[in-house]
Amino acid sequence: MIHQYKNNGYNIVLDVNSGSVHVVDDMVYDIIGLYENNTLEQITDALKDRYSVQDINEAYEEIGELKEAGQLFTEDIYEPYIDNFKDRPTVVKALCLHIAHDCNLACKYCFAEEGEYHGRRALMSFEVGKKALDFLVANSGSRRNLEVDFFGGEPTMNFEVVKQLVEYGRSIEEANNKKFRFTLTTNGILLNDEILDFANKEMSNIVLSIDGRKEINDLMRPTRNNHGSSYDIIMPKFKKVAESRNQMNYYVRGTFTHNNLDFSKDVLHLADEGFEQISVEPVVAQPTDSYAIREEDIPFLCEQYDILAKEIIKRKKAGKGFNFFHFMIDINGGPCVAKRLSGCGSGCEYLAVTPWGDFYPCHQFVGNEDFLMGNVDDGIVRPDIRDMFKNSNVYSKEKCKNCFAKFYCSGGCAANSYNFHGNINDAYDVGCELQKKRIECAIMIRAAMAEEE
Repeated sequence: MIHQYKNNGYNIVLDVNSGSVHVVDDMVYDIIGLYENNTLEQITDALKDRYSVQDINEAYEEIGELKEAGQLFTEDIYEPYIDNFKDRPTVVKALCLHIAHDCNLACKYCFAEEGEYHGRRALMSFEVGKKALDFLVANSGSRRNLEVDFFGGEPTMNFEVVKQLVEYGRSIEEANNKKFRFTLTTNGILLNDEILDFANKEMSNIVLSIDGRKEINDLMRPTRNNHGSSYDIIMPKFKKVAESRNQMNYYVRGTFTHNNLDFSKDVLHLADEGFEQISVEPVVAQPTDSYAIREEDIPFLCEQYDILAKEIIKRKKAGKGFNFFHFMIDINGGPCVAKRLSGCGSGCEYLAVTPWGDFYPCHQFVGNEDFLMGNVDDGIVRPDIRDMFKNSNVYSKEKCKNCFAKFYCSGGCAANSYNFHGNINDAYDVGCELQKKRIECAIMIRAAMAEEE
């Protein structure tokens, strides 16, 4: 399978199964489009008015050499492997600890219903968190590096327990031959020097929630009872975080909605404010929500990605670049086969833990009792749910099988698929279209920057 597209003056050909990317001239681009279903004579007849016969013959021969070398029109080596893939042993390698089901913001698009997750407000106790870390160690097999994200609601509302759990985690690392990589996701309202000092010592990554321009951020991320601008409160703090971590091992994470379809301005606003690690993602909302992304918004949003991609190239070439997470792909290496086929590992390698110790496949399933997998006292009591997620992959999803993006997005988000279609093996269509555009832009950026190397 190949995918051909034109972007920013580049003719790009992606060989999906090998991951090879080719930037070609117009003639080669046209020949590749005809190559599989036509003979050389038919191709020559179709293109002879635009290109010389000799050039067509030479290009055709070169395309054949690339095919022989496994860089064009390659066979899918992964689908025959899928039965063995389903039988792979899995271990838990990451937990999302819902340290607080409470929040000091009232974000309008919050899937957690202002931190409550369809239920009661609660703070995780040290005892529950300790059991969760013990579960992770006991169920991680021989894997040494383990991931723990302190999540909410707003985790800094329960920061004493965060500190206690980090201390406990560190205390059991050596005896169990494990290494915890802790992450803190915060809206920044309670962020202070004490929290920052601790986070800089113990947190491998910090995720900072902000949507971009002040008017956009404050529209969707208001303080409770309208106690001032959340943007004004958090922006100075977030700048301090970024500088204190030398512009590494953090990122500002925003959400764009129907209210700011010109989201490229929000990304560039954050870059202009000095942030070098940026993620701004489309909201996932039901069509009835006023701020939901609609199908008719997609062409405009694709133009926004093009604008952003061109600006990133311009800034990188000027030595003022920044990382936009949706444009960061590894063409040369890429993720392992398991991740390419199945994605984030939710439900089998990654679990969310509620304040009272229940296990769910990920944070977006929390509160849906159909996906309650177990708890910190009893472990996994619904292995059928785990197996359902384990067996979900790009070949179990009809919409993914013949999609050029499948090895980059790995089938997309299971929660989004379920929320829109009631099935984790479907796909969120609006999200798919935007994902494909992001991948095209990301490859184009790599092609443009390769000219500088």
